Amino acid sequence: MTHQPQDVQRPPLIVVMGVSGSGKSTVGAALAERLGLAFTDADGLHPPANVAKMSSGVPLTDDDRWPWLDAVGAELAGHDDDGLVVACSALRRSYRDRIRAHAPRTAFLHLAGGREVLAARMGGRAGHFMPPALLTSQLDTLEPLAAGEAGTTLDIDAPVGELVEAGAADLG
Repeated sequence: MTHQPQDVQRPPLIVVMGVSGSGKSTVGAALAERLGLAFTDADGLHPPANVAKMSSGVPLTDDDRWPWLDAVGAELAGHDDDGLVVACSALRRSYRDRIRAHAPRTAFLHLAGGREVLAARMGGRAGHFMPPALLTSQLDTLEPLAAGEAGTTLDIDAPVGELVEAGAADLG
């Protein structure tokens, strides 16, 4: 499913979404560079209590997420004129709706992949607060982009360069 952002006059607002280990930060930073936009990793917008909770292997509740999603939406809204790419899980439609409430023209690039690939990627990285044990929780929470949501879905098995070019072509 591919939908163009509604406002082609201004640089895009893009959220690179998916579960942990899908490559949001890597693809998001490269996509931002490709499009000449700023990049923000939404992990840096989490309050310390959320990071502590996830670091201890406890999934966040929606009440934990709402202030964080509001911060993500506000960050995007603050770049409405100059564009922005944000790496953010945005797993549920209600979370994406919360972000769009602040920045309505945001489009989503969903990086999707199989459990085995995701688990291997998560197990291979060091120093990240999201433990591999929370992958099942994230996959259970994930709601893929639905009809009417601006965005596109790409398979993470493709090389980063291909994902960036496809994302730029679809959403840039």
